[in-house]
Amino acid sequence: MTVTVSHPHFEHHRIALGIGERRPRLSWRVTDAPEGWRQSAYRVETTRGSSAPEVFDVVSAEQVLVPWPGTPLRSRERVSVRVSVRGADGVWADASPAAVVEAGLFEPSDWQAQPVGGSWPEDADSDDRRPPLVRREFTVDGEVAKARLYASAHGLYEAELNGARIGDDALSPGWTVYRERLRYYTYDVTDLIQQGRNAIGAWLGDGWYRGRLGWRGGFRNLFGTDLGFIGQLELTFRDGRREIVATDAAWRAAVGPILRSGIYDGEDYDARDEWDGWTRADFDDGEWHPVTVGRRDPATLVAPTAPPVRCTQDVPPASVLTTPSGRRILDFGQNLVGRVRVRTIGPAGTTVTVRTAEVLQDGELYTRPLRGARSTDSYTLAGREDGETWEPRFTFHGFRYAELSGWPGDLDAAVAAGDVVARVHHTDLERTGWFESSDPLVNRLHENVLWGMRGNFVDIPTDCPQRDERVGWTGDIQVFGPTASFLYDVSGMLGGWLRDVAVEQLPDGTVPWYVPVIPAHDMWTPIRPGAAWGDVATFLPWTLFQRFGDRGMLEAQFDSARRWVDLVDRLAGDDHLWDEGFQLGDWLDPAAPPQDPADARTDRYLVATAYFARSSRITAWMAAELGLLEEEAHYATLADAIAAAFADEFLLPDGRMTSDAQTAYALALEFGLIPDAERRRAAAARLATLVHDAGNRIATGFVGTPLVTDALSRSGELDAAYDLLLERECPSWLYQVGMDATTIWERWDSMLPDGTVNPGTMTSFNHYALGAVADWMHRVVAGLAPAEPGYRRIRFAPRPGGGLTSAAARHLTPYGEAAIDWRLEDGGMRVRVAVPVGATAVLDIEGREPEDLGHGVHERILPLQAVMDIA
Repeated sequence: MTVTVSHPHFEHHRIALGIGERRPRLSWRVTDAPEGWRQSAYRVETTRGSSAPEVFDVVSAEQVLVPWPGTPLRSRERVSVRVSVRGADGVWADASPAAVVEAGLFEPSDWQAQPVGGSWPEDADSDDRRPPLVRREFTVDGEVAKARLYASAHGLYEAELNGARIGDDALSPGWTVYRERLRYYTYDVTDLIQQGRNAIGAWLGDGWYRGRLGWRGGFRNLFGTDLGFIGQLELTFRDGRREIVATDAAWRAAVGPILRSGIYDGEDYDARDEWDGWTRADFDDGEWHPVTVGRRDPATLVAPTAPPVRCTQDVPPASVLTTPSGRRILDFGQNLVGRVRVRTIGPAGTTVTVRTAEVLQDGELYTRPLRGARSTDSYTLAGREDGETWEPRFTFHGFRYAELSGWPGDLDAAVAAGDVVARVHHTDLERTGWFESSDPLVNRLHENVLWGMRGNFVDIPTDCPQRDERVGWTGDIQVFGPTASFLYDVSGMLGGWLRDVAVEQLPDGTVPWYVPVIPAHDMWTPIRPGAAWGDVATFLPWTLFQRFGDRGMLEAQFDSARRWVDLVDRLAGDDHLWDEGFQLGDWLDPAAPPQDPADARTDRYLVATAYFARSSRITAWMAAELGLLEEEAHYATLADAIAAAFADEFLLPDGRMTSDAQTAYALALEFGLIPDAERRRAAAARLATLVHDAGNRIATGFVGTPLVTDALSRSGELDAAYDLLLERECPSWLYQVGMDATTIWERWDSMLPDGTVNPGTMTSFNHYALGAVADWMHRVVAGLAPAEPGYRRIRFAPRPGGGLTSAAARHLTPYGEAAIDWRLEDGGMRVRVAVPVGATAVLDIEGREPEDLGHGVHERILPLQAVMDIA
């Protein structure tokens, strides 16, 4: 067998166009190699323009995120890269296919563009401000070799060139800490340029920048009152010339057909106000006005680290319903995030209105859980004889059901013809993880977790996608990070978001509850330290390092992690107990009252001190990885002291906790806070008893849920862990499945057994936090986990139970696909695993000695008695 190498990847980019790294690290996969083959060296060949290739040989077995060789990239520079590898036998493999990386604009002086927008009077406090269109014509007088558009906006934008849409991204440039970091995207528009006259233009929308944000009515104009497109079109000619068409005073603006647009409220569009052909060069813009030119510090413009939001799937209606009141509702069969696209024919002035919601109650669309979000789109027809197709541009909704009113004609026939579809939108991450088992309900639970993640990874990791909130709650992604990192390659997206966490972190080390911060926080949600939420500064970078092997992530985030732990150390004082101040605790414990979700069974200061201990320990681990020996010793000593203080305060001599609750035991066991083996055994047994006494119903909130099954299975109480997973009565994961849930709910009982919605004002049907159990399903039920950072070494350790007869998981690691499939059959247990080249593995099955494995496919059969012992 020959050795085959994939094309290289750059940093965490799926497409390396317009990247922001001057020295992008390289990764590759060895897709085929003989048994026992090991990389001993690698060769990188770089070609810059017409120059001769440069070759760099490095003696190293590393193939993930290795340093960039040679000189750093320059702005706009395009480099072709190939990789070859050498085995221990000294033989070089054939070089990989070439991959091309192209730099973005690194220097502030590279930018000429400034924001341009409308110039007409507007009511800054109204949601009815009409966003403008902006355009400009230019002439091309030579053969263009390359054309790039670098684009961003105050607000949201979609750009067009010569009548064609540029790119397929949505909701760009997304939501960052705008004052410090505004993303720009790079587009290859070479094929859209024509000789002679050309026209470029952009739609604008309020988005997060200017639109209403926040609950209890929210706030407008939080980042500015203006809307402005920032566009820099650069033309490189065959003769070496470069011309720039940048947004400036030469651009023109007009009111467009969007009447109003908002993230929460939806979009209203009047097709009668369209300007036909407005981004073509033959358009007469005599009725348009000069633009208003704004200001943007070009030093704040940054290239993205992750893919943009895109439409990734179309979902047709599963059924058309008529409600008791006679309204027509489409059921898409899946709670999803995106918008509805309609195609219809009708008289001019006819308005089709689309209202969306996640659930029905009493057969009608039920919108109370949306709180202040209008979640309504409307389209007024122009009356075109050949029909009209429309979907909103600058909004998104979380919904399963869509109520349509004003439809001209037969709605049933239109649905049958495919004229109404739901379009799924989320950050276009690469799918990397799969799971299945012999239990269809467990498989549906996993699908619900997947759909919940898709719906809440809309540019930032949000808490919910439907109501007047949709912000980046830090505690939610802290607990869900391991699950997210298995299902998708979130390294670039969450790495970029963590940069915003560090930017928003206060000088004293306080990490906000959500990032980006809504600037009106001092009026309604003051920034203050909070356990589990602030601990995202330590937990998430460590998770990303463990799953993706990116030590640079630790380097970038270590100061943020350290400052957070130092703050809590000051707050806790000499006794090392964080027992004062506001805390959310084990948020949404199922026993908490509907309107007081922080009132959990577990002492909130037990939670806070446990997290203080764990974050200190993680910070010590981070320091060790970075070679910071003094810091490692300091934080390890601190972690030991906190653990001792925790045990003295919250652990009783018999192994019980002062809070006799599932979350308390899960925290103590999983965070290593019980100092002796006897009390650890007692605590695990007590946790199992609590589960049994509760009828196997879950009794944990956001904090305890990701830990409780691991606390049981790791402590010899595997049966109790499966009992929790497979319980079907409320509250439980499978109760939600039994109630026709297609995503994970915010509350265990968001819908009550009688089919009515929980009366709490925080009742979302798409919240991923409680879906963090999927990480345990991947690692324990199927048995696939990293044993070393980045899956350099893989642990296959399935623990069958609960009556399951099979389970399987696949994960696309940085080295290639790792997989496991186990089945109880033919009087035994058959286990089949796949190890990618470059990684090693350990097969750990109870009843057998752990076995080291090299790359390749391995199959083992465990005899019946051993299976009975472990299952």
